[in-house]
Amino acid sequence: MTRMASSALLLLLFVGLSSSASARFPLDASTFFAEGGGGETVYDNNDTSSGTRWAVLIAGSNNYFNYRHQADVCHAYQILSKGGLKDENIIVFMYDDIAFNRENPRPGVIINSPQGNDVYKGVPKDYTGENVTVNNFFAVILGNTTALTGGSGKVVNSGPNDHIFIYYTDHGGPGVLGMPTNPELFAGDLIHVLKKKNATGTYKSLVFYLESCESGSIFEGLLPEGMNIYATTAANANESSWATYCPGEYPSPPPEYETCLGDLYSVAWMEDSDIHNPGTETLQQQYELIKGRTANNNSESGSHVMQYGDIGLSQANLSQYIGTNDNYTTSVDEDPLWSPTKAIDQRDADLIHFWEKFNNAPGGSSRKVEARKQFVEAISHRMHIDHSVKLIGKILFGIEKGPEVLNTIRPAGLPLVDDWDCLKTMVRTFETHCGSLSQYGMKHMGSFANICNAGVKKDQMDEASAQVCVTVPSGPWSSLENGFSA
Repeated sequence: MTRMASSALLLLLFVGLSSSASARFPLDASTFFAEGGGGETVYDNNDTSSGTRWAVLIAGSNNYFNYRHQADVCHAYQILSKGGLKDENIIVFMYDDIAFNRENPRPGVIINSPQGNDVYKGVPKDYTGENVTVNNFFAVILGNTTALTGGSGKVVNSGPNDHIFIYYTDHGGPGVLGMPTNPELFAGDLIHVLKKKNATGTYKSLVFYLESCESGSIFEGLLPEGMNIYATTAANANESSWATYCPGEYPSPPPEYETCLGDLYSVAWMEDSDIHNPGTETLQQQYELIKGRTANNNSESGSHVMQYGDIGLSQANLSQYIGTNDNYTTSVDEDPLWSPTKAIDQRDADLIHFWEKFNNAPGGSSRKVEARKQFVEAISHRMHIDHSVKLIGKILFGIEKGPEVLNTIRPAGLPLVDDWDCLKTMVRTFETHCGSLSQYGMKHMGSFANICNAGVKKDQMDEASAQVCVTVPSGPWSSLENGFSA
């Protein structure tokens, strides 16, 4: 095959995948923009209590093609630090394999926007590498130092008058959030930890900002009111979130960058925080601005930002959580934020990187060969996972009914699955036979949830998976070598 023919084949594969990955999930607008309240609770947006501000920042991915997640977290740290939060009260989780990665054109520097300054300098390295785990994340939230494995040992040692801000950014899927180490973070477990934190009485209010695909499913039907927890998500329970500042987008990253620099929801809340006065801007005002920008003019390259929990907490000023900003440049009423004309589905951002790397590498170079191999392997893995899940559905429910069961979307207000242990069992059973789901395969968590909701037993799933996947994938897709998602 000639070099030209090879390039054309790669392009056709990418274009076809991108069009299928951009499928929308039309729901009634009222489910997106419904107003909620915190019961009869009255919230004070000028809280002058002597409580301490705490923050937990977590990037749940690794690898250079996921550059944007660690860039998001580093930017968030700079906002909080400038706002007056002390390092002892900011706990940072990030794999820390980006700043000095051989792919990084500016060693030791991370940027979160095309003209942005370095956001990596000064960021605490609390939990890095293999210490970025679900167990450590939960231990930090609960202030449980004895449950930690590795890391700095910093935890949220909060008291009853304190305010906590948690920001998470990464890939996700229905009911699950990605982590650079296995297992992944499941919604049922996160809600259990938040309820446990609430029962200890060791915070006054907690705000959770969440960036991932299907991020609404982490709280939908799960986060109750009355816990003094307010959460916003980058997307509803059934749609992707979006990467931004990507090659080919306007504004594009500097030409030497072959990766996306940020995520649409994340840069929306952080760039808003950079220019506005958090002492007068409320969480609700920021939510409205984020919602508008992330919807991206209601285009197919946008998502619906959601609110959950005690919505009344959104009356509070941002400064209660992220500190002050004496250098604000504009008022909320004069908001200059814009929507990019194009954004990239989170799940396609790795392909964008491989494709840019392939196009920019000199002909015949080892870098070009490596990029082509990475692209083809990623496409092959996606096809394997998609085909395997679809075929398992047909075996379990029949040729005609299988796709219908797997693609069922529960009504708004209901959690993804009735039995979270069942979901984990189905995922583990699938991965035993068919290999790791990986960051792309998390999109199928809804199908595994529907299998559970339909009453399928483990032995049935085991038999169907063994029938579909005769051999277990090796290398980076091997669950036997790299562990299980659940």
